[in-house]
Amino acid sequence: MFELKYHTPFEWTEAVLADFDSFLQDHAAAEKKASGMAMSMLSHYPDRKKLVRAMTDLALEELIHFKQVLKLLDARNVILGDDKKDDYIKQIRGLFRHGKDVFLMDRLLVAGVIEARGHERFSLVARALPAGKDKDFYVAIAKSEEKHKNLFVELAYEYFDKQEVDERLNAILIAEAKICEGLPFRAALH
Repeated sequence: MFELKYHTPFEWTEAVLADFDSFLQDHAAAEKKASGMAMSMLSHYPDRKKLVRAMTDLALEELIHFKQVLKLLDARNVILGDDKKDDYIKQIRGLFRHGKDVFLMDRLLVAGVIEARGHERFSLVARALPAGKDKDFYVAIAKSEEKHKNLFVELAYEYFDKQEVDERLNAILIAEAKICEGLPFRAALH
């Protein structure tokens, strides 16, 4: 449906593989936060029936992903760990405009871009891992993120003019690329 404007270099994947336990902790935190974000959206927009149904399903799916990552951590005897501040998320949230409708549009589109970034990076991890359960898990997670990316844009099209959505999505993609360019590579999703 759309393409990211910044492509993560392999050096990011090397940082992830060098400290995979920390990456798993960060991944768990990201899934937990994604579930919470979906619950927040359905709570803030109870009058948007399609959004409520979609966010209910998403919240459950993200929580299942959290549980799956927790199993990977347990198998490695690694604790869940504290949630760390995510500079990427902080910066991308700075793109939200003020005003009821434009804020909702931005929330949907930013969420779609975040999911697209997750798809790209989980795909990189899947390609880099040796054959086995971890690789299979990350292949499945990447596919799920791609589905979520499209869901958010489809919801934006449901509630807003397609041309306006496309123009705003392009602006967000340009800004997101600049954010990614400025962040160091570490054993974290963002």
